[in-house]
Amino acid sequence: MKYVMFICTPVGGPELSPEELAEHPDFTSYIDEVRSSGVVKGGARLRPSTDATTVRVQGDEVLLSDGPFVESKEYVAGFDIVEVADLDEAIALASKHPAALGGGSVEVRPVWD
Repeated sequence: MKYVMFICTPVGGPELSPEELAEHPDFTSYIDEVRSSGVVKGGARLRPSTDATTVRVQGDEVLLSDGPFVESKEYVAGFDIVEVADLDEAIALASKHPAALGGGSVEVRPVWD
């Protein structure tokens, strides 16, 4: 089954660039282990939520606002698409993710095929 793992970071926490993540030992260890297993099918690091633009439509009017669509204590900082046997395996991967271990969280959601 395919799952998306939404990597969530606390608002106000450190915002590491892709280059900084590539040099961070916790992330490099996790990435090396997961990528070498062949379960990762895609993913991306996202820019901070402050760079987001939210789009809403009311009638014929398109409304834009700066920032994320909702105020929260965490924001989605990236995502991985993984293909594993079942939810238990996806949860096992998420529980090893440095974001989950470092004060953030990882939301695991199945993908419709």
